[in-house]
Amino acid sequence: MIKNQKWIRADFAKDYKTCPVFRKEFDATDVKKATLEITAKGIYNAEINGKKVSDEILAPGFTVYKYGHQYQTYDITDLLAEGKNTIDVTVSAFWYHGRIVLLHSSKARETDWEAEIIGLITLEKKDGSVEYISTDGSWTAGTGPVEFADIYDGEIYNATKEISGLVPVVVDENASTDMLIPQEGEAVKEHEILTPIDIITTPNGETVLDFGQNLTGYPEITVKAKAGDQISLSFAEILDKNGNFYNENYRSALCQYVYTCKDGLNVYKPGLTFYGFRYLRVDKFPESAVLSKDNFKAIAIYSDFKKTGSLVSGHTKLNQLFHNIFWGQRCNLVDIPTDCPQRDERLGWTGDAQVIAKAASYCFDLEKFFTKWLRDLKCEQDNSGNVSFIVPNLFEHHQIATAWSDAAVIIPWQIYSAYGDKEFLKEMLPLMEGHLDAIVKDSGDLYAWKTGANTHQFGDWLGMDAPAGSYRGSTNPELIQAAYYVYDISLVIKAYEALGLDATEYKERYAKAKERFNSDFTEYKTQTECVLALHFDLAYDKAAVAKQLAEMVHSNGDKLTTGFVGTPYLLHALSSNGYADLAYTLLLQESYPSWLFSVNMGATTMWEHWDGINDKGDVWSKDMNSFNHYAYGAVADWVYEFAAGIKADEAGFAKVTVEPHPDERLGSLDVSIDTRNGKVSSKWIYKNGKARYEISVPVDADIVIEGKKYSVKPGTYMF
Repeated sequence: MIKNQKWIRADFAKDYKTCPVFRKEFDATDVKKATLEITAKGIYNAEINGKKVSDEILAPGFTVYKYGHQYQTYDITDLLAEGKNTIDVTVSAFWYHGRIVLLHSSKARETDWEAEIIGLITLEKKDGSVEYISTDGSWTAGTGPVEFADIYDGEIYNATKEISGLVPVVVDENASTDMLIPQEGEAVKEHEILTPIDIITTPNGETVLDFGQNLTGYPEITVKAKAGDQISLSFAEILDKNGNFYNENYRSALCQYVYTCKDGLNVYKPGLTFYGFRYLRVDKFPESAVLSKDNFKAIAIYSDFKKTGSLVSGHTKLNQLFHNIFWGQRCNLVDIPTDCPQRDERLGWTGDAQVIAKAASYCFDLEKFFTKWLRDLKCEQDNSGNVSFIVPNLFEHHQIATAWSDAAVIIPWQIYSAYGDKEFLKEMLPLMEGHLDAIVKDSGDLYAWKTGANTHQFGDWLGMDAPAGSYRGSTNPELIQAAYYVYDISLVIKAYEALGLDATEYKERYAKAKERFNSDFTEYKTQTECVLALHFDLAYDKAAVAKQLAEMVHSNGDKLTTGFVGTPYLLHALSSNGYADLAYTLLLQESYPSWLFSVNMGATTMWEHWDGINDKGDVWSKDMNSFNHYAYGAVADWVYEFAAGIKADEAGFAKVTVEPHPDERLGSLDVSIDTRNGKVSSKWIYKNGKARYEISVPVDADIVIEGKKYSVKPGTYMF
């Protein structure tokens, strides 16, 4: 068992810039079955006799390593030769001690990395005996063709270089193995393979490849060359308004791709990094080769989850938005839920994750993915219940932040609702309650979230109504806090009831907190304030607040002003309160700011800012301007739940209601979700000015068509 083995260290690899190779030669004869258990303090690429042990990449993943450091188990039987074998393990500091740590942690130092691996090969012989090959002092370590690899700064690879400089490893007798756990999350793997749609010569004279899709992954090159020839590539998400290569928004991330060729045919893709890009600039290419589209592929990577949702409409631009939503999620679900995949960030922001959790859990099967990440979130929760902005937490503080730290309550409830595992909900309940405890401790108030010494406010992040120089919108931060606190209590009550627990105390707290909210906030001044009051069921006079919200939207030219806090609930707040037509108008709005504005500007993923590029083609900012965020893609859950009308009445969709709300401007809508209990689909299409419906349900369901309710058994129904 791997936990009984020793960590071994390459003592010469003191900083993140070195990628050591650990080597062990061993004999294997008459083997019936062979397995490898392995992990590293960094990410690793393990090969036996020159062949990768798995199609998994970026292992062992990103976790709170001191509490849960994953190891992987591989069947390596078919990789072994009869007799002599060699295992090589190349390691990059990456998530463990790469520049992602050095940039965001004030305590981290370049030379603090412990370049270590731990592993065990088990050889089950045909005669019934078992032989073990463990990480011990018989291993050696040197350097190989990977001269550099880092999460932000890319990879430098020299194909002319062999593994050399092998020296004995150091056995770390004191390193703990208590934190080692089997793989919990989905493995990260390669998925779509794209070829260039165009080779562009820019006005600046640069050669740029366009893959037609913003993605997370890496290029694969194929070229005949001479030893020593170099290929050097740069990465970008967009071209500027003049058609030139633009990647200033990557900030300090170098995103290097430097490959030194061997003689003859070279086929190579990085194994210890990833990039976010649509465009590749070819900075160097062998003079003896003719550059063509055939030299390059782009390989998308993300966690190996199943696609479960489908969104198709009769509106071409809306279909592109759906495409962008799915891709934005794929690109930012790489072992952890991230904000973006390209710049010097790529962090597990809790606010972004809670915003997208519902839509994402319809689009993909994310139970395993989020269970792993939520366990890390639980590990990061301190004794006071505080959950910080990012998980794993590299910021070295545990301040709670409204709409960010609330992920501790919102996401567990959503994952339970989507997949129906009560044991998971039971496991997460202390996390959920702990967050409420943290609010009370910092506020000194049982019935309201007041800003205390340990509370941070992002406000309605990137709200369009922000005063000049602010990212935080104009919504009252105290109102946001108070609203989320009441909402959190309501979800904990639901969790208690789902688990058969007595929620009396929380119900009493909820009633008083809601009353306090209404006494503290007697008017709403922004769209987001109205949205929260409506969607969190806080307003006593919903009709008046909905009317106010509608008037705010109309007076703004039928456009939104909401940011990260208000946008996910905006269409819900309108459509659930008598303004479905206006909700559709916002969804189909093409002028800035709107979801379809970025579509008209050529987006293939979701943008961080409504105006990442404005209608004049100018870039909003190079400081914080990702063209591959997923937060605003949360609008997809409104399409699933309201436009298509698919809702889970019981966790895991054990019972459903399908109540579609068609709009002739779409022409048609065809939506489905593969649930734990089978596929639910809702399709409507307009013919001769009237909507026709086709609904399929795998369980007992209520179907509501234009106000009339039908209680049905599993089957397909036409209306």
